[in-house]
Amino acid sequence: MSANNWTREEEIIVFNLYCKIPFQKSSKTHPDVVRIAQLIGRTPSAVNMKIGNYGSFDPNLKRQGISGLTNVSKLDKQIWDEFNGNWDELAFLSEKLIAKLENVPIEEKVSAPIPVGYEKTITTKQRVNQSFFRNALLSSYSSACCITGISNSSLLLASHIKPWRDSSDSEKTNPENGLLLNALHDKAFDAGLITVTPDYLIRVSDKITDKFDGQIIKRFFGDYNKKKITLPEKFYPKKEFLEYHNDIVFLG
Repeated sequence: MSANNWTREEEIIVFNLYCKIPFQKSSKTHPDVVRIAQLIGRTPSAVNMKIGNYGSFDPNLKRQGISGLTNVSKLDKQIWDEFNGNWDELAFLSEKLIAKLENVPIEEKVSAPIPVGYEKTITTKQRVNQSFFRNALLSSYSSACCITGISNSSLLLASHIKPWRDSSDSEKTNPENGLLLNALHDKAFDAGLITVTPDYLIRVSDKITDKFDGQIIKRFFGDYNKKKITLPEKFYPKKEFLEYHNDIVFLG
């Protein structure tokens, strides 16, 4: 294993990993930590410590009373400052570096679908970045819908708060522009039939109806009205995106 100073490329790869595994579940035995350590020629302990270093910068962890490590390097801070908020570039660059080390075409790393009907031509970069977006949300919300708690990943979607069609490239990749929702509530959110307020409360539109005197709506939507979503470990929904959805998309 390498005893040399960390390179910029290694740090970018580990920052990708930081975004895609729950911080409090990171350990030297975590399979993804072990996999990335083998890939870059570092020990799992070193990779796990680097994740701890990034955690020390994260304001969302701090507000929960979670602290990272303190023995951070100048390069750690540089990588955090450069890519925290620059998700479009982080996602594609880090996935390219990983694909190169794995000796596989980056196209083979794409697993998440693009929102239907928003783009006529979808680039490889957009598909790679959407996969990063989904994985970051799955990690941050512990693979559970933030409204219902449903935890079957096949039923969960990485929902954009500010719609894909209206978002810049960076906003499309930004996990702070996302909620992890089950398929039903994702569809309702996209249609503006529900929203989440800037103080993280669920609101249900009176435009949503059923033919059973409202009993179905009450069961699947009304019972959640004015309740708080389950907040993520990292990547709290950004208030400016929630305000956009409330003001522009929600049928309130």
